[in-house]
Amino acid sequence: MASGFFALLDDISMLMDDVATLSKVAGKKTAGILGDDLAVNAEKASGFMASREIPVLWAITKGSLLNKLIILPLAFLLSAFVPEAIHIILLFGGLYLAYEGAEKIYAFFFHRAPKKKIETVEKLTKEEALSQEKEKVKSAIVTDFILSVEIIIIALGTVENETLLNQIMVVSIIALVATVGVYGIVALIVRMDEFGVKLINLNEEDDSFSDKVGKFLVQALPIVIKSLTVIGTIALLLVSGGIFAHNLDFLHGLLPNVPSFITEFLIGLVVGIIVLAVVQVAIFVMKKIKANKA
Repeated sequence: MASGFFALLDDISMLMDDVATLSKVAGKKTAGILGDDLAVNAEKASGFMASREIPVLWAITKGSLLNKLIILPLAFLLSAFVPEAIHIILLFGGLYLAYEGAEKIYAFFFHRAPKKKIETVEKLTKEEALSQEKEKVKSAIVTDFILSVEIIIIALGTVENETLLNQIMVVSIIALVATVGVYGIVALIVRMDEFGVKLINLNEEDDSFSDKVGKFLVQALPIVIKSLTVIGTIALLLVSGGIFAHNLDFLHGLLPNVPSFITEFLIGLVVGIIVLAVVQVAIFVMKKIKANKA
């Protein structure tokens, strides 16, 4: 009886060791898209009254967890019964990510909105503020769903040759990290300026150490969010390029003398430009058709 118990413990220990190793690999594969997830949601979760930031983040986090509960079972069923579908979804996801990255670059250079006076949250009525809050939460949850599909599919692709139990445990860990880790960091980012204000008001001394740190945190918040947006765009193209480079044979060794991350970025950028062009043409044609019907 005792030997059987210790054998069971040994099996569990080996399983946990395998899961930990596989989770590290899956974590590295999904790091880029997790970075974009962080950047996107930090931007969407900011701009609220200080008293509403945590409730809004909690609402988005609950929506993210629900997204994972919907996606995970479907992903495992596909992996078990239609494994080919994983690669197809992965490639379509790569097209979407490439498009998103290219579209952000295009919007930055050619479609920047003119600067205008923005109505602050404090000037909105309670009803307007709640309506704006609901829209931003809804938008964040929809974006999270799309990114969650990619995170889970990429993680699943790294363990597709493992046992179903290992797949479930590894992908579930990545999914949990994608929610708890990302939104935990987002919470720290969006509350950074609030913490800075508390440091400034910590004492009545002028230009004290706490004042300097507090002012730095307040001034750094918009810079951090803008930086995350840039990093997220790069991550989108790197992840999408990596998907194509690793799943399409003719792209293997495309530029053998160039570092792989540069090759993957270029592939993502080129694919993104092509998809963006197709989408823009489709939009133009649809507008023409509607104009002719009117």
